[in-house]
Amino acid sequence: MFSKACEYGIKAMLYVAIQSQEGKRVKTGEIAEKIGTPEAFTAKILGELVKHEVVESLKGPYGGFYLEPAKQDKVKISEIVNAIDGDSIYKGCGLGLSACNASEPCPMHDKFVLVRSQLKSMLETTSLKDLAEGLVSGKAILLR
Repeated sequence: MFSKACEYGIKAMLYVAIQSQEGKRVKTGEIAEKIGTPEAFTAKILGELVKHEVVESLKGPYGGFYLEPAKQDKVKISEIVNAIDGDSIYKGCGLGLSACNASEPCPMHDKFVLVRSQLKSMLETTSLKDLAEGLVSGKAILLR
């Protein structure tokens, strides 16, 4: 459903959020290791997230990526998705056709419109803090 980059971005942000709750800044290498992603690709994704002001970074020996704990409730998963994948997840054809709309629908169009609407609503109402709490409590995992 999400691109690999978007999946990695969500995982990276969750790891950063948890570490930030403990007052820590984390380097790209640590993030990549803890979430099981390639370091160079993770760095590129985090750069996009910084550019879109989803996460903050500080350079230097005491630097790294961080997100103020008070902001974690305000960052919605949709912001991460939009920063990395744009809004194509809400507009694309369910069968991958280049042209699909209400006047010339694919066989899945009407059903997929509903799914996309529900997905958008879920992503816009779910905060980074909501997902991080599941990880902290042990109800969810980030790496298998």
